[in-house]
Amino acid sequence: MTGLAKDNPALTSSVLYLDGVCVSFDGYKALRGLSLTLEPGEMRAIIGPNGAGKTTMMDIITGKTGPDEGDVYFNGQHDLTKLDEPAIAELGIGRKFQKPTVFESHTVEDNILLALKAPRGAFATLFGRAPADQLMRIDQILETTRLKDHRTRLAADLSHGQKQWLEIGMLLAQDPKLLLVDEPVAGMTDAETAQTAELLREIAKDHSVVVVEHDMTFVRDLGVKVTVLHEGSVLAEGPLDVVSADPRVIEVYLGR
Repeated sequence: MTGLAKDNPALTSSVLYLDGVCVSFDGYKALRGLSLTLEPGEMRAIIGPNGAGKTTMMDIITGKTGPDEGDVYFNGQHDLTKLDEPAIAELGIGRKFQKPTVFESHTVEDNILLALKAPRGAFATLFGRAPADQLMRIDQILETTRLKDHRTRLAADLSHGQKQWLEIGMLLAQDPKLLLVDEPVAGMTDAETAQTAELLREIAKDHSVVVVEHDMTFVRDLGVKVTVLHEGSVLAEGPLDVVSADPRVIEVYLGR
């Protein structure tokens, strides 16, 4: 796999391609030769102990951090190591952080409207009527995120779980090809957690999704391939039942 995308980007059909990625911070090796590929339309769960490199991996993909060495390609042709955060977002990579950040003084509907990827002045639109195609897109997103009945509520009045869904909806409004979602069910009720798994499975029908998570029940509900990180590289990969039975995974992560 080494150098494949670098030598001929057309040879990789992966939507996300990381090969031999290394990153150090003041002598601490956060990533040590991390290699990972994600296929178009695939959802992948990333698990691992604290300090395994999960956040750094997301920082590399989104351009927040540059690697010391290694290849990082999007859609088989875009070298992400040469692009900044806005350029990477424009390509179609969206990231949701663990703590939801929404416009609390605006309604649910207006939060989605403000996030829409469309040729308009967003704030000006708030004082008028959004075009029909935008309203239709907002309806679709509210349906997907289970917020259709809450469209006129202020975001501040939503539950923690609903705010997480709203932020996922705002991410969808930007029309990303790849979504990076960081611990989406932290602090959620069991019912919200189950609904979030259902929501992400629905989104993954027409998006590629990377989910970083600690909740094993939630990861099982996702029903996807799991990558286990440890000390900055891939320790194990496969279905959850397979990686959960791996003695190395039990020792460094699940057994703790």
